[in-house]
Amino acid sequence: MSSHSGAPVAPVEAFEPPYYVAVFTTVRTQDQSGYSETAARMEDLVKGVPGFLGMDHAQTPGGLGITVGYFRDADALTEWRNNAEHRAAQKRGQAEWYQSYTLHVAKVERSHGFTRA
Repeated sequence: MSSHSGAPVAPVEAFEPPYYVAVFTTVRTQDQSGYSETAARMEDLVKGVPGFLGMDHAQTPGGLGITVGYFRDADALTEWRNNAEHRAAQKRGQAEWYQSYTLHVAKVERSHGFTRA
């Protein structure tokens, strides 16, 4: 996620399809104790998954958060989904941090990008 690294803000590049995306949309609760540390840990952890391509994140002033994870294949996405530490963070999120969330997983069939010179 560009916003956490201090790097210039930019979307994850377009990749040669097919690949997969996991779109995680959230509304958080008032109590966010430990959330930032866990989110940073999850970001570090997912980078170690073979086939992880990148992640974009956006947060609206009204509290809607969207994180999009990009994965080369379904096996990479499954490895991330089944990671024990990630599973524990999911449970804590349901118990403490999220008022609501949705997860959409899709296979990307077309992808392109643009960067102004």
